[in-house]
Parts: sequence; C-alpha cells; structure tokens
Amino acid sequence: MRIEQQPAFVLHARPYRETSLLVECLTRDHGRIGVVARGVRKERARLQRAQLEPFQRVDLDLLMRGELATLRTAEPAGAVLRLTGDAGLAGLYLNELVVRLTGRQDPNPGLFACYERTLRRMSGGEPLAWTLRRFERDMLDALGYALQLDVGALDGEPLDPGATYFYDPESGVVPGRPGDPRAIRGGDLLALAEDRPPDTAGLASLRRMMRQVIAFHLGGGELRAWRVLR
Repeated sequence: MRIEQQPAFVLHARPYRETSLLVECLTRDHGRIGVVARGVRKERARLQRAQLEPFQRVDLDLLMRGELATLRTAEPAGAVLRLTGDAGLAGLYLNELVVRLTGRQDPNPGLFACYERTLRRMSGGEPLAWTLRRFERDMLDALGYALQLDVGALDGEPLDPGATYFYDPESGVVPGRPGDPRAIRGGDLLALAEDRPPDTAGLASLRRMMRQVIAFHLGGGELRAWRVLR
C-alpha cells in the first residue's frame, strides 16, 4: 500500500543494517509506524537524514509492507520547532511516552493533534511543568484512558477543593489522608480538569499523580526519561 504526503513527526531513530535507519513516526492518519529509511546514513544522504530529526513536522511518502513501511520521500512541512535545554528533554519524554503507550498502525488523529499542539506550546516558551501535565491528560484521553477528575469515584459527588484525595488509576478519585505521599488536593484535580494551572505545590502533586497513572498503564514499568528529568 502506498501512503502519500502523510503528516508525521519522528519519535525515535536507530541504526538499521549498514546504511539505513529504523524510524518510529507518529502519523496523523495511520498512528505510529515503523519506517525503514534506506541509505540515509551514507555521506551523500546527509540532507535527507536531517529531515528525519525529532520534533520536525514532515510529509512522508511511504510504501507499507506488513509491519514496517519503506520511506520513499520526506519533506519538511511548516516552521521548524526549536526545542533546546529543558524543553528538548521534555520533548524526548513526550516521544518515549508515545512509543511506550501506543501500538503500531493504530490510527489516532486526536493524539497527533495533541502532540503537535504540545510541541508548539513548548517551543513558544510556555511553562514546561504545566504543559506536560496537559499533554499527559489529553494523551490518556485520546487513548481511551480518560481521567475522571471532578467527581468522587465512590459517591459521584463533586470534589471539595479543600479536601484531600488520592487518584486510583482503576477507579478514579477516592478520599485520601493528609501526609500520604499520594495525597492531592481537590482543588488541584479540579484545576487539571478545568485546564487552569494550579500553584507550585499543586503542580508537584499532579506530577506525582500522573506518574502513578502512567506507570499503571505501563504495567508497573518506568520511563527512562523519568530518570533523566529527575
């Protein structure tokens, strides 16, 4: 099957055989695809290899055969997004998260839009901690793991902003105890639900909560990027 002018972002690339790369791409219409880019590690293919850098929107022409596609052409699309320093590390976290939580060839235009929107926020200098929490929330939603953040799991009642809770990945928001390392304020959960940034303490609590939720969906695993960001 031929795929032409498919919007995509490169998530990861590694050497493949002597002169090629195996590239993981997030595409708009076909989800995550493994792409063999033949010959791009040769000296004369430097320009083509540069077009397969992470965070750059590209349009791909592919030939799909089974699980892997073969790259025919890659053309830059739109302005190049510059992620440097902490933003670059955060971008690598996004990429690892997408690779670990998605299967190949599972179309998800909503996830593609969420990913592109997040890269633009980070390249525009928006606060990284809040931008990452919004991405995690929206990615889980796009994957069918939406968080129920505004009502209690046991009674269905609206959360009390001043009360203490705990987020159970299997059931939702349940009452918590102050001092528990997993505890989170109702106001911070509501802030994430309503897309408004909480205070510094709230961001730290949401970070811990989201790691617990993501680890659950990874089957208890850990991301390499967590160790780096730590």
